[in-house]
Amino acid sequence: MSEQQGLLEIKDIHISVEDKEVVKGVSLTIGRGEVHAIMGPNGSGKSSLSNGLMGHPSYKITRGEAKLGGKSLLDMASDERSRAGLFLAFQYPVAIPGVTVANFMRSAVLSHRGKDADMSDFRKLFKKEMSDLGVDASFATRYLNDGFSGGEKKRIEILQMSMLQPSMAILDETDSGLDIDALKTVSEGINRYHNDQNGVLLVTHYQRLLNYVKPDFVHVMMDGRLVKSGGAELALKLEDQGYEWVENELGLKAGV
Repeated sequence: MSEQQGLLEIKDIHISVEDKEVVKGVSLTIGRGEVHAIMGPNGSGKSSLSNGLMGHPSYKITRGEAKLGGKSLLDMASDERSRAGLFLAFQYPVAIPGVTVANFMRSAVLSHRGKDADMSDFRKLFKKEMSDLGVDASFATRYLNDGFSGGEKKRIEILQMSMLQPSMAILDETDSGLDIDALKTVSEGINRYHNDQNGVLLVTHYQRLLNYVKPDFVHVMMDGRLVKSGGAELALKLEDQGYEWVENELGLKAGV
């Protein structure tokens, strides 16, 4: 993969939380049309990297560069990063009582399109995407994530991604808490979204999501660093031998 193909370019990113460095120099380039996966044990810095790139105020990028489509993300607030084409599906989606799913989605789409945008197609698009993801029509009038199961929250995250059509989607442990049917449905939504003009970064502990969303590249993260990269076969080997295999090969200790 050449630098010219870079959609998301991360160079020597360092991220701190409460003055503790949790991401310690990550470099990664994701090209258009590519699916990358970052795997690693708890505490390795995967979610910290995701939140830092999206601009979460608790995750301070202290050094390095991050560009989307050649534009620096670090000069943008989190909402500007979203409008620039970066999307993050959270590991733990929050509930917003008082705001219905339909109103939330409409506000998000309007924000991305601009205040003078034609929204005449919104209802048709919203109903179609809900149907494709197996989300019951009754969810449109329910408050966002309020009382939703883990699987329902993850479907709503993918619904939002499908509505916004970002150029770069970071999916932070989207498979967490999903039964096999929900996993298949969510994976189908990711695959419908993905095309040769956008990019996907999957952050996960386990290989099972990668049975349905095939990665072009797999990276192993430990102690805040990417320590090993390979193709889809790397995820299969991790599933078979665990992270201890990487620790032993590289003389590392996982989960710190």
